[in-house]
Amino acid sequence: MEILAGFLIALAIGITGVGAGSITAPILILFFHQSASDAVTTALVFGTVVKLIATPIYLARGHVNLRVLKFMALGGLPAVIIGSVLLSFFDKNAATRPILIIVGITVVISALGTFWRSMSPAGVASKPVPVKWLPWIVAPIGFEVGFSSAGAGALGTVALMRFTSLLPAEVVGTDLAFGLLLSVFAGGIHASMTGVPWSILIKLLMGGIPAVLIGTQLTTVVSPRKMRLALCVWLIYIGGQLSWRAIQTPAAAPAHVTPAVARKG
Repeated sequence: MEILAGFLIALAIGITGVGAGSITAPILILFFHQSASDAVTTALVFGTVVKLIATPIYLARGHVNLRVLKFMALGGLPAVIIGSVLLSFFDKNAATRPILIIVGITVVISALGTFWRSMSPAGVASKPVPVKWLPWIVAPIGFEVGFSSAGAGALGTVALMRFTSLLPAEVVGTDLAFGLLLSVFAGGIHASMTGVPWSILIKLLMGGIPAVLIGTQLTTVVSPRKMRLALCVWLIYIGGQLSWRAIQTPAAAPAHVTPAVARKG
């Protein structure tokens, strides 16, 4: 099942550029019962490997705008480092509820943004801004990716469509490259602090590596718009499920209160 999940996620990433964090982390939490913090780490490392394969293909096609990418990196990289380090200060159990809430809300917002973009015949109406403003626009996305792994693909794509004049193929390629940079930094920080759940990661990659290669070749055959619409329905469902689980998850006891002390009280 992990191999199949990795295949389907990477196929979506290769075709649409969306899914590394928005799909991977929720699936790991809901269906493979990983802890929230382990799911974030796994999703970031998985996304790094998959995007490391897909990005050079888009780069070779001339679909990565390096100037726009530079300004996105100026805002996104410091923010993703801050988000990753901030998460490390949380107790692993205490972090479960905030991670579930943030991932759930981000997934739903990402899905709605992607749905809005896909339903418009011309995509999101583009109102280009000076590139010097891009670091401030994408910084919140970087911070959120560092904390929960979700959002770089969907939210980054919508930001590029909304605030730049890039062609659709350039949007996918540039956002993949941006997501790769975020995943490398955030994944490295998370892996060094919490370790990597290798057993499930290897199975995901067994399905994901061939799938992303297939996906990048299917962009001229399969409609990315229809794929994004299908993903939207799925993302809204799993985002809602994560948010509901967060509501049902009991708050962790303060770290300084031991069970023995609690019983005496």
